[in-house]
Amino acid sequence: MRIALIHALKHAIPPIEEAFARLWPEARLANLLDDSLSADLARDGSLTPAIYQRFLTLARYAASTGADGILFTCSAFGPCIEACARDLAPLPVLKPNEAMIDEAVSLAGPEGKVGLLATFAATLASMPPEFAAAAPTLTLIPCLAEDAMAAMDRGDLNGHDQAAARAAATIGDVDVIALGQFSLSRAHKLVAAASGKPVLTTPDSAVRKLRHLLLRKEAA
Repeated sequence: MRIALIHALKHAIPPIEEAFARLWPEARLANLLDDSLSADLARDGSLTPAIYQRFLTLARYAASTGADGILFTCSAFGPCIEACARDLAPLPVLKPNEAMIDEAVSLAGPEGKVGLLATFAATLASMPPEFAAAAPTLTLIPCLAEDAMAAMDRGDLNGHDQAAARAAATIGDVDVIALGQFSLSRAHKLVAAASGKPVLTTPDSAVRKLRHLLLRKEAA
């Protein structure tokens, strides 16, 4: 199986490759990176028509290489990824967080409480509607890990993880914590220790779902 991974942040590449190595080592991975997308979203403040078109261009290129499935890894671009999924149907195209949202709702229950921890502020705007669509009565508690992304950008990985743990400790009483960035997965043990709660990561959830979808399709 050939899986195209499309990234808007370079930090997302190591965690998703590590998750595939553990959970689906047989998959053949192809990485596409446009790390200007996140900077342009932060500058523009919204998903512009130009950003939508860039996502479609990336997705169509990935499909043209013979990909059996496409996984996007940046959680702030949900509507753009949905447009790609419609454009390329029936090719499986996954948003980075949809599998984790399903698992979080399953663990917390439809009326439970989920802490959403992110290092990119736009994620806290884009992901809550996705949780609401999956479980309208769920209580979502968003939390931004201040300075974590800046620490990672300057190569201070321990500083990133500690910032995530500090933020997690403030979330309070929830049933589970969902980590909103692929790059946050490296901090999951510290987040679990700081919060005392179960922690879900986007890479592991995404690999499990994509593997299930494609192997079931192959067997059909």
